[in-house]
Amino acid sequence: MTGKWNVSAVLLDMDGTLLDTEKVYFNSLVAALSASGYADDAIALCHAMVGLPGPACEAMLLDRYGNNFPLAEINRAFLANRDKFMEAGLPLKPGTLELLDGFAAANCPMAIVTSSSRRSAERNLSLAGIRSRFNTILTLDDVAHGKPSPDLYLLAASRLGLAPQVCVAVEDSNHGVTASHAAGAITIMVPDMAPPTDEARAKCAAVLPDLNAVLQTLRERSSLLHRPGK
Repeated sequence: MTGKWNVSAVLLDMDGTLLDTEKVYFNSLVAALSASGYADDAIALCHAMVGLPGPACEAMLLDRYGNNFPLAEINRAFLANRDKFMEAGLPLKPGTLELLDGFAAANCPMAIVTSSSRRSAERNLSLAGIRSRFNTILTLDDVAHGKPSPDLYLLAASRLGLAPQVCVAVEDSNHGVTASHAAGAITIMVPDMAPPTDEARAKCAAVLPDLNAVLQTLRERSSLLHRPGK
């Protein structure tokens, strides 16, 4: 996209975008799979899951390993590993607070749009200390189909009373980019665990190195962050 962007709100992915959780999830699942004897392709399979909701990841595991795969056992090990990693708290991605401060100062409408469950979203945002920043949170529990379906982004824009075309979506994963682009949002990707595919890159208005660059780009490309405070 060239020229100025017509932007009225920002829709933010959570895991891997604002919160540095994708590595926690990735390492927790790889460890669970490896401990149960599924080490050979665990890393490649877990990379393919980045950005997908839990049920889709479970379906991938069953498809890869068959119906005799000990899904319940792996889930228990994954959760135990995850909780151990999170004991020390949940770190934010670089630039998260600066980005949210910029939106708050400009009275910019924003929403969380996450593939996580409502319970996980509430827990993670609270652990990271930013739950109070958001009035609008859309989770997997709110739609029939999670990312890469556009449903979450369409619902988020509707909740804000806006068309998706005047919303900027900030995503870290290829699956998330597919979802936001299909909804019609102006999509910015800040890659986390996986680099953008050529297909995902083509769907983005910008691919940026971090959230500080997102803030700077929005200041340059839209009037969104130049509104006077109320």
